[in-house]
Amino acid sequence: QVQLVESGGGSVQPGGSLTLSCTASMNTFLMDMGWYRQAPGKQRELVAAVTSGGSTNYADSVKGRFTIFRDNARHTLLLQMNSLKPEDTAVYYCNTRGGIYNYWGQGTQVTVSS
Repeated sequence: QVQLVESGGGSVQPGGSLTLSCTASMNTFLMDMGWYRQAPGKQRELVAAVTSGGSTNYADSVKGRFTIFRDNARHTLLLQMNSLKPEDTAVYYCNTRGGIYNYWGQGTQVTVSS
């Protein structure tokens, strides 16, 4: 079983930046990884993902502002978030999946407000 621990959330003003970090309890280099978010009253949605081969995919709403990066040597997944908007406010979850396996972190809150 893979355990995922997120960190780096917090409160920031519009236009600001945050970097989320997700550390896995074991190497997930053969698994796809991603960040999802869920705002109050809304469904969980994909923010950004990176495959085991390094291909990335972003939600249209974050393209050009967010960057996902995985460091397999450190069992870490990062999400650099720039030019944050109030609509980015949500709980952000780290995910890793492969085959029949699908693991989630506990989530970290990101609040963008003036």
